Amino acid sequence: MATPQSGSRQSSSLSSSPMSTRMQTLQVDSVQRWMEDLRHMTEVECMCVLQAKPIGVEEDSQQGELIVASGVGAGDHVARNNLQTLLRRALVVSTELGKMFQRLEKGRWQRVHSTAVRANCHVRSLVHEYSTARSTPPEMQKYEKSLLEKCMELTNITERCLHTDDEFFLKSMREAIHEILTDVSDSFSNMIDMALANEIRVLIKQIESSDSVHTIGSAISNLLSLTQDGPQLCSIIAKEGAVVALFKICRQDRFRDLYAHALRTVASICCVEEGINQLDKVDGILCLADILTDESSVEAARAEAAAVVAQITSPHHTSTQHLASFLESMQDIVTALIKLCESASCGEVFLLASAALANITFFDSMACEILLQLNAIQILLRACKDRQRVDTPYSKDQVVTILANLSVLEQCASEVLQEQGIERLLLLLGEKPSSSSPSEGAACERVQQKAAVTLARLSRDPDVAQTAIQLKAVPHLIELCRSPTERNNSDSVLVACLAALRRLAAGCPDSIEAADHQQLIKPRLVDSFLLCSNMEESFV
Repeated sequence: MATPQSGSRQSSSLSSSPMSTRMQTLQVDSVQRWMEDLRHMTEVECMCVLQAKPIGVEEDSQQGELIVASGVGAGDHVARNNLQTLLRRALVVSTELGKMFQRLEKGRWQRVHSTAVRANCHVRSLVHEYSTARSTPPEMQKYEKSLLEKCMELTNITERCLHTDDEFFLKSMREAIHEILTDVSDSFSNMIDMALANEIRVLIKQIESSDSVHTIGSAISNLLSLTQDGPQLCSIIAKEGAVVALFKICRQDRFRDLYAHALRTVASICCVEEGINQLDKVDGILCLADILTDESSVEAARAEAAAVVAQITSPHHTSTQHLASFLESMQDIVTALIKLCESASCGEVFLLASAALANITFFDSMACEILLQLNAIQILLRACKDRQRVDTPYSKDQVVTILANLSVLEQCASEVLQEQGIERLLLLLGEKPSSSSPSEGAACERVQQKAAVTLARLSRDPDVAQTAIQLKAVPHLIELCRSPTERNNSDSVLVACLAALRRLAAGCPDSIEAADHQQLIKPRLVDSFLLCSNMEESFV
């Protein structure tokens, strides 16, 4: 059997080889990773002989811990490893169960059985190690017992299928195995959720009961790490009361150094409805407003508060119940956010503050009026000239979103003209990705689309339309319509550019040549869209 000791020997053989020390440095990370993976992968035959008993390890070796260490002395490092190891082992079992479904469908009975044996061993090992180290809750013990019985049943029934070629029998067995396998998957998922909830409760208890900044900070770090594993874990974390515990930290002056860390975790948890509901119950919005408006709060804390605001006001959330309490503090929050945009020391801070403002302008027109009163157009357009603050398409996306939403107000046009905003919009129309990143490409498309929308809305004002024409907006828009690469091959950008072009043509018909008018203005919008979307590059 492969053991950590054999991994050590392998490491020694590398270091004793004729290769130079440089070679050893290059290999050490991969060897350590290999040794780490060995803890979670075992040979099925050996495990069967040992009846799934855990492999003993030396007491002074933290790296030998399999699932959960009972020793408190190992501290926060062990707590973090416990959670990550539990997730890794769960992934191993889930992968094996997924393979079984696939092989069952193909009728590969030998492989179905061997996979069932492997899954059975992994589950028994995981359950034994966890129950040995932790006091297992009674409701979890029920799942464990049922799960182990079903795993054994799965192993036995798949073995029976190896000794027959009777198609009718195998067909009936396939249905029975599929049903049992589904039960095993559901039971295992529930058991892992309970185990994770148990571990999360330990972390939350540390946050609530400790007076040590280091201990609380470490527990928050572990929670933040867990939130990165997806919305399902965020839901569990929220249900266990993490948002409540984190806001208690943010309401105590002695933990001011932890505000930013705690709020970043809250923002991650609030990607799910349960997190937002918990925030609403503890008046979290009032706490966010206090931090944002407190001039003594460090920029990092205010930036993370802005991140929470951006998260809970995201248009992607279906529930809007929490927004009722948000409206009560909106004036203070919007004021604080635009000030943060103005004073931001880096691009990340500006991005978080502007993202929050962009979301807010979507759901309440009063926010737009407040922003106009606070000279938001001047602040945002001047920020666009500062590469220290607006340095990515993502930041530009937030700025142009706010401008697009403000442009529905009549008084917006004069302020945009005053700050030479039309020139900025034309620059944004030409936004191009600097890499092959799909997310950056999508951000550039949004920037182009919203810049065209903003231009179309503002061009209701004759002065704006005249300025845009003088700045050669018309040929720019025509090029975007006719050249797919110029608009990043985006249909939404094409529609927005056609709309802006038609708005300018309505006010100044002489600004467009006859051929362009015949193809881009005169037909129905859908006909012009179809014409442009089917154009080849050589047309231009």
